[in-house]
Amino acid sequence: MFTGIIEEIGEIAAIAPSGDGWRLTVRAPRAASDAVHGESIAVSGVCLTVVGSTADTFDADVMKQTLDVSALGTMGVGSRVNIEKAMPVGARLGGHIVQGHVDGTGTVLEVRPGEQWRVLRISLPAELAPLVVDKGSISVAGTSLTVSAVSSPAEEEAWFEVSLIPETLDATVLGALGPGDVVNLETDILARHVERLLAFRTLPEGGSR
Repeated sequence: MFTGIIEEIGEIAAIAPSGDGWRLTVRAPRAASDAVHGESIAVSGVCLTVVGSTADTFDADVMKQTLDVSALGTMGVGSRVNIEKAMPVGARLGGHIVQGHVDGTGTVLEVRPGEQWRVLRISLPAELAPLVVDKGSISVAGTSLTVSAVSSPAEEEAWFEVSLIPETLDATVLGALGPGDVVNLETDILARHVERLLAFRTLPEGGSR
């Protein structure tokens, strides 16, 4: 479990084939310094399991399904990634509950700079659009953000916007994003639970379709 508060910016140092997936080596000195085998680290929002580490890198296996549904599959050696270690029990929840289970990807459509902030408009897969609400929470590349605007249900292409403060621009990879860049998205787990509950309430009496 994570909070979406990024601890450092890491870099993909090596990629090696591993079955039908990859073994990633990520350079992230803060996370690697006390990493232990089997622990979870979120890499740009994807929860990965540490299988080895050095003083400044850690290794993790990424299966094909994860590469297919997340932006990790588009990255290469040298790509910068957001890093967050799992939340310890009893810690403050600075962001929101993030599982590290990516729902899909979005594409940056527009970047609007301001004097002290930057607004990103990001495309939203149609199946995720009902789960994203104005002033709600969303994880973008593993970063906990508040939605500042959303498309209306009548629009043909769904999108949402987030407003990034200077700290977020400096401390995460989001500050380097431009139109066309692809990012991992994870919607609020509470919204996903509500959607599932409502789906069952629409079933005929008896509970079967």
